[in-house]
Amino acid sequence: MSEKQIDLLLKGGHVIDPANGIDEKKDIAVRGGEICAVADEIGQETAKKTLDVSGLFVVPGLIDMHCHCYPVFPRHADTLPTIDPEGHMFQCGVTTAVDAGTCGWRDFPRFKEEVIDRAGIRLLAFLNIASGGMVHMDTEEEPAEFHPQIVAAVAEEYGDVVVGVKSAHYRVGIPFDAAHTPWASVDAALNAAALSGRPCMVDMQPNLPERTYPELLLAHLRPGDIHTHVYAQQFELFDDQGKIAPYLWEARERGVIFDLGHGAGSFWFRNAIPALRQGFYPDTISTDLYTDNVAGPVIGLTHVMSKYLSMGMPLAEVIYRTTVRPAEVIRHPELGTLSIGACADLALLRCREEPVSFADSGRARLRGNLRLECAGTIRAGRLVYNPCALGMPDWEEAPEAYWRAPGVLTD
Repeated sequence: MSEKQIDLLLKGGHVIDPANGIDEKKDIAVRGGEICAVADEIGQETAKKTLDVSGLFVVPGLIDMHCHCYPVFPRHADTLPTIDPEGHMFQCGVTTAVDAGTCGWRDFPRFKEEVIDRAGIRLLAFLNIASGGMVHMDTEEEPAEFHPQIVAAVAEEYGDVVVGVKSAHYRVGIPFDAAHTPWASVDAALNAAALSGRPCMVDMQPNLPERTYPELLLAHLRPGDIHTHVYAQQFELFDDQGKIAPYLWEARERGVIFDLGHGAGSFWFRNAIPALRQGFYPDTISTDLYTDNVAGPVIGLTHVMSKYLSMGMPLAEVIYRTTVRPAEVIRHPELGTLSIGACADLALLRCREEPVSFADSGRARLRGNLRLECAGTIRAGRLVYNPCALGMPDWEEAPEAYWRAPGVLTD
């Protein structure tokens, strides 16, 4: 490389890149917002800026495959209280956030123009089958608001950011009737997903006996479709002997995807820990982050990942389920990797070994001894989150330009 061809060089970090089978100390070079080299040793004489990341894990930018990122004000009485993605994601190493059906087709153009197009974070989305989505959650209850052809057309129109179709919150604990049949929302979403050639994500509760969990997994979802909130209290994961129910293994064999989707009320240690011990891992680890759970029990993706470390999942598996696996599920294989030519999205993580405690959605505690924290986030080659002042001079030695420069110096 000729002089100054490297824009940013990360030296001395332990790289975990499941897509390329890397789990060892490596240097990483960035040029033009892309990964240009990953090697045992890269000389820093050609680098414009070098960061010493010794003691840190360097991983692809994390993907939160289930969150809610359409901050709308004022909120209606039935609006899900969503977050500003840049206000909550970068500090957890997340460079790609996937909104899980906050908007239906009526609000999606505004979401695209006012949030997605203006965000520094990469923001993708599932499109809600209901016209008003979670901006007007009453529409999620009404089959008259489900229009698969319109949803498919909108998904096609915004095909660069729409990754699938979402069904959620339909007839939760409410009896069915002639106008509100058990599978109206799920089947409409599946229809729209099929018409647009995308996967469907389903958030539903069993209403027995008309709507059961095995029926969802085995008779409705297709290979590549996603059941989220898999460890919520309402799902029967175990048989009478405490073993994972056979229909779950059968669904996984068929290609059904199981997403964590922690949320305020959808993750229970009493389901997740026995499932993990029996090898029934979530395909994707995600937060279902919105305002009601940012102060707990979710907090952010690194916090949820830390729960899994303390539950016994190896770190490489945790990284896999927050990088390359969600990229595969949403059909964006260019993400979640540190391959040469990939967008330079990276998370710098520190793993602390110390006594910790974590809460689930039922206010039960897990004691552990491992906690992940984000020491830096790089988005398209720019250091956008830098709580440890990486690459900055000590204040006694800072050049005069630093005395007057406005704003936060990260580049």
